[in-house]
Amino acid sequence: MTSFGVLLQVLYLAGDMDFLLTAPIPTRAVFIFKLLQAILPNFSLTLLFGLPVLFGLGASAGYNLLYYPLVLIMLSGLALAAAGLSSLLVMAIVRIFPARRVAEVLGFLVGLLSFICSQSGQLTNYAELAPQQAGQVFRLTSNLNSDWSPLAWAGRGLVFVGEGHWTNGIGLFGLSLGLSLVIFLISLVAAENLYLAGWTNVQSIRPKRKVSRKTNRVSGLGLSLTKMVEISIPQVLRGIVIKDFLVLRRDLRNLSNLVMPLIFGVVYTVMLLRSGGEASLGRGAGPEWFNQAARNFNLYANVGISLFVSWSLVSRLALMSFSQEGQNYWVLRSAPVSTFQLMTAKLLVAYLPGLVLGWVFILVMYLARPGGLSVLVFSLLVVALCNAGIAGINLGFGIAGANFTWDDPRRMAGGISGCLGAIVSGLCLALSLLFFFAPVLFLPTLGVSQLLSQLIGLGLGGVLSLVCMVVPISLVRNRVPRLGES
Repeated sequence: MTSFGVLLQVLYLAGDMDFLLTAPIPTRAVFIFKLLQAILPNFSLTLLFGLPVLFGLGASAGYNLLYYPLVLIMLSGLALAAAGLSSLLVMAIVRIFPARRVAEVLGFLVGLLSFICSQSGQLTNYAELAPQQAGQVFRLTSNLNSDWSPLAWAGRGLVFVGEGHWTNGIGLFGLSLGLSLVIFLISLVAAENLYLAGWTNVQSIRPKRKVSRKTNRVSGLGLSLTKMVEISIPQVLRGIVIKDFLVLRRDLRNLSNLVMPLIFGVVYTVMLLRSGGEASLGRGAGPEWFNQAARNFNLYANVGISLFVSWSLVSRLALMSFSQEGQNYWVLRSAPVSTFQLMTAKLLVAYLPGLVLGWVFILVMYLARPGGLSVLVFSLLVVALCNAGIAGINLGFGIAGANFTWDDPRRMAGGISGCLGAIVSGLCLALSLLFFFAPVLFLPTLGVSQLLSQLIGLGLGGVLSLVCMVVPISLVRNRVPRLGES
């Protein structure tokens, strides 16, 4: 995956191939240089993690000195073969899909796999892992050490050389190294010819599907919902919101920013469900009011997980809401759209995805561990109000730091405004949660009913959340008509 990603970048996204191929440089030298660019990161990672293990194996087994330089030579040959095969795979995939979209998908998958691997230990109970299970895993991996497997020839050759079995060792080592070099040379020649012939520069053109002229039948419920949306949301707002959602859907990097909080949210949700929903009260020697507050807190723990996941998404979308227009912002400025309508539409674009994601987490947790209808309604309202405050604060900082001159979408929401938006929204979120949950956790210990405590919490926290949404937008409202002016 490392070689594939680097080759995709240097062959198709760097933008210097046309210049290099027209320069008075041998074409073979250009491709060797590009392949070496892909080899170096992969080879460095292999040396970083592989050499301590392989050299330690040689030292512990008492292998002779020739073993150590041969390890470096073999790893170099395998890195060359991997880069050659990756170049052909890159060209085959780019012929079907655009290179930039392939890079977005690869980045998303790498981030997803990285966080899954890093958090998998949180869900694994190693204390219950039996020795027999570990033995089965090692026996499964030992099946790869087959006489007829080319993947085993390199390791066997090095072991034979280290033990002094020169005939078998040199034979398997030479066979593995020669096979790696042959794969590299064939891949190099094939990649060079395919690239120069333009085979990878043309995407497959699929015939357009004929648009059916049949009238779509809409059920009565769907029709009524559509009319309600049309009546409640003006056409101008609907147009801007739909346009922004279509733009966000086309760039998978907007989804990649959600990978980390989403993985963490799933991990901690599973951990909370596996705990059985019981608060740890020590030996029960604490005050009764403390024990009851701890039990009440455990009922609403899902709200924290939900807000942790939605906060990242809402903050990102709100900060980049105006900057994503780029050089095309003049279209919105010249359109018959008022400042209030434009800011409302951008607020909805940032608010709605986070709201849906947060509510999904709340509902999943409630279905797995029911806690009463009032708890569910209270949790949904807290998530809705907190996300509104987060969206308002980050939208204000996004307007103040709007950047329409970016050439890399990752730089839309950076700078001081993005940092301050994350800090201020995080502080306001913590303060809002304090206002929401302080009455709910402690008033029942004084004999106040749960419903009344929830209403008091919603009143205090809701007012603060709405203030956090309205005040930042009001402070930067006058800047919106002047955005984009030099």
